[in-house]
Amino acid sequence: MSYKQTKIWNVDNDDMKKGEPLLLQEPTMWIRDNKLIAFPTETVYGLGANALSDEAVSKIFYAKGRPSDNPLIVHIGEKEQLNELVEDIPEVAHRLMQVFWPGALTLIFKAKPVLSTNVTAGLETVGIRMPSNPVARGFLKACQLPIAAPSANQSGRPSPTTAAHVLQDLNGRIDGIIDGGKTGIGLESTVLSIVEETPVLYRPGGVTKEDIEEVIGPIDVDKALLSTKEQPKSPGMKYTHYAPEADVYIVEEPKQFHSAIQRAKANGKRVGVVASELYKEADESFVVHSVQDLAQSFYYSLRLFDEKAVSVILVEAVSTKGVGAAIMNRLEKAAGGKRI
Repeated sequence: MSYKQTKIWNVDNDDMKKGEPLLLQEPTMWIRDNKLIAFPTETVYGLGANALSDEAVSKIFYAKGRPSDNPLIVHIGEKEQLNELVEDIPEVAHRLMQVFWPGALTLIFKAKPVLSTNVTAGLETVGIRMPSNPVARGFLKACQLPIAAPSANQSGRPSPTTAAHVLQDLNGRIDGIIDGGKTGIGLESTVLSIVEETPVLYRPGGVTKEDIEEVIGPIDVDKALLSTKEQPKSPGMKYTHYAPEADVYIVEEPKQFHSAIQRAKANGKRVGVVASELYKEADESFVVHSVQDLAQSFYYSLRLFDEKAVSVILVEAVSTKGVGAAIMNRLEKAAGGKRI
């Protein structure tokens, strides 16, 4: 399955503030016709398909090269759509949605048997979120459908934070891309299961564990986030992810950068560094000024280094407090656990 050309529609947040639904008319019609449309969210770009259609959702797995036993997150434009998709909306969900929806929090509910089984991967549960990005919200409202949308990249590659990243991976493999500019948070949504007696954090993201516990009290953490021997339960976390072409290493202490760079260069490697200070001996450097800056720039920097033919990427470790938990989770997967 391939497409002669992937179409691009340019729509920004200012367009949505002016109320420009006509700009989204064609991609809305296309997705209702079971085509694949990538669109921006506040986290990363998603690859959208009609979540009610087996035919449409199967195209996602083909385009991405994603294993079919890996469930997908469903995106909605209005909270009222939940009633059609889930068996029950517990009180804890209402409290969380009041604070974090629209936003970067995916909640796992008991699913009604209306969604494509390709979305749930045969499970009785489904992850659902309502993005806050104005372009995403406008698109989802116009579709009037639940939209299944994993990140719009080839499976295993760094997630896309620009439309150009989507084109790099999926040009000719999907029907269209709504180009809404660079995403904000830069990391995938937080995934929280509320089907257990005590909610369980399956994937850390921009909405932190601390943020959630301020609203509903203590939560549990999926054992897979604490041990590589456990199988992750979250959509998008089951297999190797986020890896560029280069070998990625986590650098525990800044003082280790100099020797690590020298060793790599002595072996004929082209070295890129992502750190809080500039290392001039590196071939390429990406300086980040805060943990939030690193979150926004992480995937972007990995893809930039690929473009510059870097073969070794050294990334400075950060604290696992707050959004640092999400960064280190993605970094561990990108590095395959390799540390210096």
